[in-house]
Amino acid sequence: MKAMKPEDIRKLAPEEIRTKIADARDEVMKLRFQQVTGQLTDPSRLKILRRDIARMETILREIERAAVEGEK
Repeated sequence: MKAMKPEDIRKLAPEEIRTKIADARDEVMKLRFQQVTGQLTDPSRLKILRRDIARMETILREIERAAVEGEK
């Protein structure tokens, strides 16, 4: 699975981004268990997911800050 692009994330609603973050965190947890038990076949997937989570959190924060700035 490829990394999410920022422009694709920005098209989503904030609630959808939060849902995707939660799903990605669940997948990271599952992959970590696989890694510990020696069943992980694609270790690069962990790195991609961690970066996707950071990217989504950053964009979500930008959206939230823009909404607060718009209220002023």
